[in-house]
Amino acid sequence: MTPLKCIAVDDEPLALGLVCSFIDQTPFLELIGRYTSAVEALRSLHEHPDVELLFLDIQMPELTGMELARVLDRGQPGTGPRIIFTTAFNQYALEGYRVDALDYLVKPFSYEEFLRAATKARGYAEITHGSQAAVAPAAAPAEEAEHLFLKVEYELVRVALDDILYVEGLKDYVKVHLSSQPRPLLSLMSLKAMEEKLPARRFLRIHRSFIVALDKIEAIRRNTVQIGSATITVSDQYKEPFAQFLSRWS
Repeated sequence: MTPLKCIAVDDEPLALGLVCSFIDQTPFLELIGRYTSAVEALRSLHEHPDVELLFLDIQMPELTGMELARVLDRGQPGTGPRIIFTTAFNQYALEGYRVDALDYLVKPFSYEEFLRAATKARGYAEITHGSQAAVAPAAAPAEEAEHLFLKVEYELVRVALDDILYVEGLKDYVKVHLSSQPRPLLSLMSLKAMEEKLPARRFLRIHRSFIVALDKIEAIRRNTVQIGSATITVSDQYKEPFAQFLSRWS
């Protein structure tokens, strides 16, 4: 795999120099530019759309790093650079998670911590490039995939579709209940976004808050389905597609 093209942004010259030196020490990273303002970085990203990784300070004049991240987050999903925040303040961690930052390094951080975050970025790029290569030649439909990747905290977790029992929506989050472990995975995304990731032939939304794996249904009683110890109601809004499934199931 070719080195990840990246830029570093920090209004403190010493901090910027340290990040750039860490990038230069890392064989799988290639430094494209270094900037002392987020405005300059934004201009550079327009000129270099192939930049894959952004090391970004948060507290900066004119345009903060978090504001830049929100601007980039409004684009087409999956097309912009991934972000690793580098900041002296840990109170922005949750907000960084909401703009889908890949990692969050609190100053002062060591090269070991930097390398761990950079390695995570390389792993994400390998996953992304591998998925694109797999679907491009044959234009394979998404439902042929046997797994998906979920953002859990600051990690991408590979989840086998066969392992999913059901998915529960909780406002901005989803809880993915698995057969392989007692604790569900919590990921920041809407239930609708999760529904779009799952193949329709294997999963069905039966309630505004629940998507179930059709092959994991153990019993159906009136307007409920049983999956393990969970009893899930089929709401009126989803009765028709569920009835169509029942006609095939019976």
